[in-house]
Amino acid sequence: MKQLIIFFAIISTLSTSAQNLERVEPPNWWAGMKSQDLQLLVYGEDISTKDVVIDYEGVEIVSITKVENPNYLFVDLKLAEDLKPGKFDIQFKKDTRVIDTFSYELWERETGSAERKGFYTEDVIYLITPDRFVNGDTSNDEIEGMKEGLDRSYNYGRHGGDLRGIINSLDYLQEMGFTAVWLNPVLENDMPDASYHGYACTDFYKVDRRYGTNDEYRELNEELDKRGMKLIMDLIFNHCGSEHWWMHDMPMKDWINNYPDYKITNHRRTVNQDYHASEVDREGMVNGWFVPTMPDMNQKNPLLAKYLIQNSIWWVEYVGLEGIRQDTWPYPDKDMMTDWTKELLEEYPNFNIVGEEWSLNPAIVSYWQKGKYNADGYKCYVPSMMDFPLQSAVSEGLRNEESWGGGLIQIYEAIANDFQYPDPDMLTIFPDNHDMSRFYVQVGEDVELLKMGVAFFLTTRGIPQIYYGTENLMRHDGAEHGDIRADYPGGWEGDEVNAFTGEGMSDEAKDMQKFVSTVQNWRKDAKVIHNGKLMHFIPQDATYTYFRYTEDEAVMVVLNKNEEAKTINTERFNEVIDGYSSGKEIISGKTISDISEVTVPAKSAVIVELIK
Repeated sequence: MKQLIIFFAIISTLSTSAQNLERVEPPNWWAGMKSQDLQLLVYGEDISTKDVVIDYEGVEIVSITKVENPNYLFVDLKLAEDLKPGKFDIQFKKDTRVIDTFSYELWERETGSAERKGFYTEDVIYLITPDRFVNGDTSNDEIEGMKEGLDRSYNYGRHGGDLRGIINSLDYLQEMGFTAVWLNPVLENDMPDASYHGYACTDFYKVDRRYGTNDEYRELNEELDKRGMKLIMDLIFNHCGSEHWWMHDMPMKDWINNYPDYKITNHRRTVNQDYHASEVDREGMVNGWFVPTMPDMNQKNPLLAKYLIQNSIWWVEYVGLEGIRQDTWPYPDKDMMTDWTKELLEEYPNFNIVGEEWSLNPAIVSYWQKGKYNADGYKCYVPSMMDFPLQSAVSEGLRNEESWGGGLIQIYEAIANDFQYPDPDMLTIFPDNHDMSRFYVQVGEDVELLKMGVAFFLTTRGIPQIYYGTENLMRHDGAEHGDIRADYPGGWEGDEVNAFTGEGMSDEAKDMQKFVSTVQNWRKDAKVIHNGKLMHFIPQDATYTYFRYTEDEAVMVVLNKNEEAKTINTERFNEVIDGYSSGKEIISGKTISDISEVTVPAKSAVIVELIK
């Protein structure tokens, strides 16, 4: 009863002190941030007709911006270097009378927050579609008032996976050798249909309640930290959901591109680099909507740009993130993307960001990476990009017949294009992801080819990412996104197959799990894979050999596509192998007493730690 009285007292206080005020975003901030600028978006009925008053030492109102819609104010603050954590009231006055009050908090930063290390070459990332992984809390399957409920029978429906399920599964991921987790977006997607994927955000400061709470998101990162693992957040700057709260009362007309008469983007992303592209085509790509349910945000609007930049910094600080994956990288305004990467990395110098540029042309992908000299003078600061050219080459190279231009040579040639990147070691590499057919399906559900591909991605240059279920042969019949993002076996009570316990799993699936675990747990301490150079040799006789090496260590990897075992004379590799006499094969655990010859079983990979 006492708690109930307190609850009603709080509600009474709020209704009295905030008659018209609905939102202040960011909802809090931190003392001690490197940037001393903070911009507040304030939303409430006729809020622009009020005067804003703040009386807190170290907080100064620099400017107040009123926009077309009187229900918005943008308040720019300057925060002192020695600002102390605490609470203060933001008062909204009419004449001398206080109409609304918002209690704002400045939190104390956690020790070492600014120095947190992002995901790097020592990591293996596990990509999860949260709705389809594990249902750890059935109480949030249906949320009263939200537009879409549970329908596990519908491939595009909500299936019930959540943050609690991921938290409960972390021991398994750690045992498998994964060191980082990337979640498809977990922010609110209160859309009427197919909202499970998360890419149509309706509130940039709130975790979707069907996944859990903001506090559970923080708890997930805390549990990852305990295990020495990292968390990567999926963000979308290009668009929001058509049911986003501001779409019902927009700040100004140019907050959204081509509004209200939307135009779909032409998707011709090369206009960002093309000398000869017309301005109408550039605008058609950048300003067009992805789909009718995803309004295209105008990052040229400085107020929106500031909002998005601050939002990502807020989540990094609030959750303790180690990385961000930015969706649809080439679609937002590219100058704003430069500003964002620069500001985020100034605040967190050791952080990491990976961008999605789905192009098979390395010249297009490399345009965005930090350190790239571009003929047009464009400069960005994103450390990593998704390596789609390599993914395609590996998929085709493994399934195509061997020829002068086909087969393993396609993988070799893809790596040979590394000269186009300022830092190929920092590229994020992957056999598949949530937007394409699973790699197991791409290679014709051939387990041997799958293993070869996974072995390659775990040992070549770059930061490997593995999609959930690859480790236990997850497959799909349909080719739609809702099919590819299938439910993880064992993630729901009553599942006949449980990949966490092994119950109901085929021997092939169990063997695949063991394969992935063996290579990844070895990789955790294999500094030669993390930081070593790469030297590869032109494929011969349907085999491809490459080395990762330093002055003191070397690892030899051979892919053999032949239907029979292949014994390879290693004299050809003397410039790397000279000085080494024996080796240990990681997958089988066998010792190779004389490395003058290495036998590779049919349709398989070997990973050999060389010994002097």
